[in-house]
Amino acid sequence: MSHDQWGFVFNKENCIQCHGCEVACKTWRNIDLGVNWRRVINLWSGEYPHVTCSSASIACMHCIEPACIDVCPTAAVSKHATDGIVLVDAEKCSGCQACLDACPYEVPQFGLDGIMQKCDMCLSGKPDGSNFSQKAPPCVSTCPTQALVLQKMTVSQKKEAEQTIKVLLNNQ
Repeated sequence: MSHDQWGFVFNKENCIQCHGCEVACKTWRNIDLGVNWRRVINLWSGEYPHVTCSSASIACMHCIEPACIDVCPTAAVSKHATDGIVLVDAEKCSGCQACLDACPYEVPQFGLDGIMQKCDMCLSGKPDGSNFSQKAPPCVSTCPTQALVLQKMTVSQKKEAEQTIKVLLNNQ
């Protein structure tokens, strides 16, 4: 894919660990208890007495080459060719969780029905059918420090964003 795609950029230096993005996502989408389409994790570094803590806001990266698509036996996961958004067809999902094992970000979530669910950049709107009116999904628009940004990216920018989150996750 050579055209620009939508993606999340996380700026660790701007994050104040308020969890606003996580709460906005759960509230806006009315997500079940125990399921997190976006999660804020603590990243600890250093040794006592020089310990520091920062955070990372993690959700589906809508990867350039999504591993979840390759491993799904029922073809329930697909990617829009025009904008790069990765979606799950709940009707096709068998709940096998192969996508969870394949995802380097541990993004796929499974509710009580056992069907995979994850961030879709609020493409499908609220459960009541309404859509947000801002220029960005609630997780982005609620961030007081602009640590989380949604933007169109080139393939190289998107790969860099994916790599940044992989490094953060591997260093925790």
